[in-house]
Amino acid sequence: MTDRLGDLLTEQVDHRYAGLDTASVAQLAVVMNDADVTVPAAVRAALPQIVPAIEGIADRLAAGGRLLYVGAGTAGRLGVLDASECPPTFSTPPDLVRAVIAGGTAALFAAQEGVEDDEAAGTAVIADCAITAVDAVVGISASGRTPYVLAAVRAARERGALTVGLSCNADTSLGAAADHPIEVLVGPEVLAGSTRLKAGTAQKLVLNMISTISMIRLGKTYDNLMVDLRVTNAKLRDRAVRIIRRVTGVPRSEAEAALDRAELDVKTAILMLDRPADVADPRQRLAASGGRLREALEAIA
Repeated sequence: MTDRLGDLLTEQVDHRYAGLDTASVAQLAVVMNDADVTVPAAVRAALPQIVPAIEGIADRLAAGGRLLYVGAGTAGRLGVLDASECPPTFSTPPDLVRAVIAGGTAALFAAQEGVEDDEAAGTAVIADCAITAVDAVVGISASGRTPYVLAAVRAARERGALTVGLSCNADTSLGAAADHPIEVLVGPEVLAGSTRLKAGTAQKLVLNMISTISMIRLGKTYDNLMVDLRVTNAKLRDRAVRIIRRVTGVPRSEAEAALDRAELDVKTAILMLDRPADVADPRQRLAASGGRLREALEAIA
């Protein structure tokens, strides 16, 4: 394990990328695209670490816990992005999947790099979020040594929360501090040290897995359909109607009418069409199945 920044894989200078400033736009685009192609393979190599971490997170959420992402800079913004997509995609309550970034909301729009060194703030955010033993906390840091993130993960683990450390270096301090280290080794960046590139892409891919797979395990989908989406605009209404039609096979007009009767709840609308009844009955069936549409449908098959 090393905390020396210059020794980290993500900080190395790859001489294959020398001369960037003399290359054409077309050449630079090819270079960056070729580098990006290597990222999914690095994520796949880390699946033995990723899978048990997601299983642990999904178990905590199923038991009534919450998921908190903690990061600084680019890593923190990626956590905020992933968390913010859960309510509209899966109709989750705002506090089920949350994210905090060093420096607060202002750091989303303007770099505040110094705040990543504030260990006290990292420790405090775990108390501020009232993290307990039923929750899960994912620390995100490309280097695996960010003091703010390290302090948060250590504080969360002391409280008994499940902890995950997502980084892009091997044998990191963050990995050692967490119950589940996830180390995606993407190698040196095209622009040396700029971990918003390959490392950022890798972190986004892993966060996609964490949130999406956890929600699938919670019954937020049916087949590969987002049956728990929140209908808040015309585009999402159209998607909801198409989902209802795909599951039930009814004409569009009937799907639209059912969606309205169900007060824009896709699962309820599908159950109403599966066996016509008042709205309360489908909702009771959903509640009895833990919100899992497949189980609710099979219970009356």
